[in-house]
Amino acid sequence: EVQLQASGGGLVQAGGSLRLSCAFSGVDFDRYATAWFRQAPGKDREGVACLNVEDRTYYADSVKGRFTISSDGAKRTVYLQMNELKPEDTAVYFCAAEPDDFFDDTNYLSASEYDSWGQGTLVTVSS
Repeated sequence: EVQLQASGGGLVQAGGSLRLSCAFSGVDFDRYATAWFRQAPGKDREGVACLNVEDRTYYADSVKGRFTISSDGAKRTVYLQMNELKPEDTAVYFCAAEPDDFFDDTNYLSASEYDSWGQGTLVTVSS
């Protein structure tokens, strides 16, 4: 069973930075695609970034050039570095993981493809 623990959210001013962490417990970390999603009040959950088993990254257009997903295999942790934050980035951020067996380039950021989720961490960006 995979368990994910997200942390690192907080309050930051527009233009600032935060780094989210997602600690992975369970077997076969190296077999999993890991992703970050976010959900703002009244909106659907949206994919933000994904790192697959080949170290390829995928980003939502709204965060390209500002957010970076990375991992530390030894620590079994996935990070989301968020720079140049905007008020519209305010949301609860979730990490998710799924064995990278059946993805293709079109669905790494689709929430429905993931079965393992961490609890959310709130990011609030003030203007």
